[in-house]
Amino acid sequence: MSVLVFIDQTEGHIKKSSFEAAAYAAQTAEKLGTTAEAVVLGSVNDDLASLGNYGIKKVHTVADASLNNLDAQVYAKLVAQVAEATGADVVVFSNNTSGKAIAPRLSVRLKAGLVSGAVALPETANGFTVKKSVFSGKAFAHINVTSAKKIISLNPNSFSITTTGGTAEVLPFAATADAPKVEVTAVNKVTGEVPLSEADIVVSGGRGLKGPENWGLITELAQLLGAATACSRPVADIHWRPHHEHVGQTGLAIAPNLYIAVGISGAIQHLAGVNRSKVIVVINKDPEAPFFKAADYGIVGDAFEIMPKIIDAVKKLKGVA
Repeated sequence: MSVLVFIDQTEGHIKKSSFEAAAYAAQTAEKLGTTAEAVVLGSVNDDLASLGNYGIKKVHTVADASLNNLDAQVYAKLVAQVAEATGADVVVFSNNTSGKAIAPRLSVRLKAGLVSGAVALPETANGFTVKKSVFSGKAFAHINVTSAKKIISLNPNSFSITTTGGTAEVLPFAATADAPKVEVTAVNKVTGEVPLSEADIVVSGGRGLKGPENWGLITELAQLLGAATACSRPVADIHWRPHHEHVGQTGLAIAPNLYIAVGISGAIQHLAGVNRSKVIVVINKDPEAPFFKAADYGIVGDAFEIMPKIIDAVKKLKGVA
């Protein structure tokens, strides 16, 4: 019996959300009186032994270059093989794009109960109960999993990473991957920006900025803070900003430590994608904007007057001329 965690990587580097999942898996294993192990698919440049610092004891690798691009069916089959070989009763994923694609397929293969969007360690005193986010983050549900095998996908940025200072044993896993059924013909990458899904701070703008020519207020503050930039759906729809920056119910759901919304009214669809943020700051000249009800801090005023003052204050704090 063990807990197995899927380590997601891109271009040979482990994603931040996987470190959270590793720490979560290790603490789950501790509650169950067992150990945590990991599986990594594809070619990885990072030091996999360092996963021991998050409580992982063994890392099973299938270093096949054909696995560098996600193919959910192929991945699910390989993770199932590792889970069966290690006797894993619990498999942990990050609830990101990869986890959402692989976990349901693995659930079918292992006949395992699946809880997606977990936000806390499972309660094991009486059964196996997992707390998860529901209704776009407006409520929580406690799911009792009764199947012998269990799969949990952890919401990114919902679990604090703790380190142990250990070193994991890295072991090649003998498996033959199926030929990929997904062919990648082109990869269009956004370069020179902080990825939204990995960002601790996000600065976002809406139609209150009045036009794309004013977006420098957003990008300048983001650069000073080391933040990612985002936008509301109307801004993306009218092509002020690219669609990969659109956050909300129909865009990307994010959970940064700090979300700064400038000139965004806060429609329910937008809130659904950002309400897992740890701290929300809203800047809007309309005191009746619904976003203020969800904000931790609100500034009522003209963004064109407030943003330059905030930028100047940050520059002074950082000693930037």
